[in-house]
Amino acid sequence: MLRTPAAVRDAGRHTAHNYHPLPVVISSAEGAWVTDVDGRRYLDCLAGYSALNFGHRHPTLIATAHAQLDRLTLTSRAFVHDQFADFCRELAALCGKELVLPMNTGAEAVETGIKVARKWGYQVKGVPAGQATIVVADGNFHGRTTTIVSFSTDADARADFGPYTPGFRVVPYGDLAALAEAVDEHTVAVLLEPVQGEQGVVVPPEGYLPGVRQLCDERNVLFIADEIQSGLGRTGATFACEQDGVVPDVYLLGKALGGGIVPVSAVAADAAVLGVLKPGQHGSTFGGNPLACAVATEVVRLLASGEFQRRSTELGERLHSGLRALIGKGLVAVRGRGLWAGLDIDPALMSGREACERLMERGVLAKDTHGSTIRLAPPLVVTPEEIDHAVAQLAAVLAG
Repeated sequence: MLRTPAAVRDAGRHTAHNYHPLPVVISSAEGAWVTDVDGRRYLDCLAGYSALNFGHRHPTLIATAHAQLDRLTLTSRAFVHDQFADFCRELAALCGKELVLPMNTGAEAVETGIKVARKWGYQVKGVPAGQATIVVADGNFHGRTTTIVSFSTDADARADFGPYTPGFRVVPYGDLAALAEAVDEHTVAVLLEPVQGEQGVVVPPEGYLPGVRQLCDERNVLFIADEIQSGLGRTGATFACEQDGVVPDVYLLGKALGGGIVPVSAVAADAAVLGVLKPGQHGSTFGGNPLACAVATEVVRLLASGEFQRRSTELGERLHSGLRALIGKGLVAVRGRGLWAGLDIDPALMSGREACERLMERGVLAKDTHGSTIRLAPPLVVTPEEIDHAVAQLAAVLAG
């Protein structure tokens, strides 16, 4: 008798229904593959929304975690531990920044970026107290705290969670003229995803990010890049901003930084920005803990080799070539960079949810977003043959 149906029912019995997962119950995983409680294997083409860029149970990361578990896991930031300096120094070097502020989740990194930008605005730019504004883009996804959903344009994420936090202006993504109009003397930052993941892997128009960088320079405004999903190798570069020749003032990082083992996030910026924080003004008990720092330092070292960025570029070309061949055969559009793709399915055929359920039946795991759009983001350890397999299964689903 199959164990999955009962396990799915049990999983939903005592939990709030804030997710609508596919009916698969995973019990083990390795590399780009997961296995369910009935022993069936699936090719993971979601990779934990990029948290598993290095695959499931990467041997170097697992060994590092095991070794650290035997020594020290938590001190709080009331003390210094022996993994902290290496992590902060090596991540700062990877980012080309002077300072790093470690946190846990992506949403915490975004909240930290918002607080730092406001404090910078008051102390450095000279914005009158309580009047700082931050400009964001529609279609954004930066997390689900009350402040962050205050500037979301996704009704599911925002509705019924008010009153909303003021201080944000929303403009169309990719529209430089609208951005320029929204920035004024009270603007302290522009907060953007270099590629919008939740919106369906939306790549900005050519020249947009350089234009944002120039505008921020001209108006004395911080450019904050949310690279939580797009960064750390996913798009074929260490940071998606690199592919547009842009260096933001602030990087927001997370997901892959924890190696798929522990939640790790960070804000990276120069001392002129992060230096506005003083002891007691911001913090986190678990932020920068020894286990997190040990794992994340190894993640930084994996990225420093350049291997995963190259794999994402080369295998991404293979993925996108295969997907583009399906346009007119069930797909109406394909977007993305590296090993990251947003696919618009002909809504007359099926919804994104239906497509993901049918892919699951064929041994491939993906995730839908916004109607008939699905996302593919396999781990960067995926092989060319596995890429071809995923595309073939999608083609079969579209063919009915």
